[in-house]
Amino acid sequence: MVGMKPVVKQGASVEARPVERGEKAFIQVLIGPEDGAPHFITRKFTILPRGRIPKHKHPSIEHEQYVLSGRMKIYLGDEVREVAAGQAVYIPPDTPHAYVNEGDEPVEFLCVIPKTNAYATEWLED
Repeated sequence: MVGMKPVVKQGASVEARPVERGEKAFIQVLIGPEDGAPHFITRKFTILPRGRIPKHKHPSIEHEQYVLSGRMKIYLGDEVREVAAGQAVYIPPDTPHAYVNEGDEPVEFLCVIPKTNAYATEWLED
């Protein structure tokens, strides 16, 4: 596309913000609309030991995730899976999901979502 420019960033230079309703959980938007990305947003999540992101869903947004380091439990609908570094996860739209780090090491994962006009989150627990 005309006018678009490549972007290279150092991840450590991107501000880590607390995740809404999360405990010991942080998000960094690595590449997004402010970088000129027209279709996708790449985010990095860090969940510290004993941290969590409560159960929620996004009615019209799919998630594609890749675990960079650590291990955690991920709740996907009625299923609980343990995922670790090197594993990829696909979460279809409207699927309830939650994350829990019961370990002693931080968990880091990438999460790619489509860029949309609205990003609705329905929280299913506090």
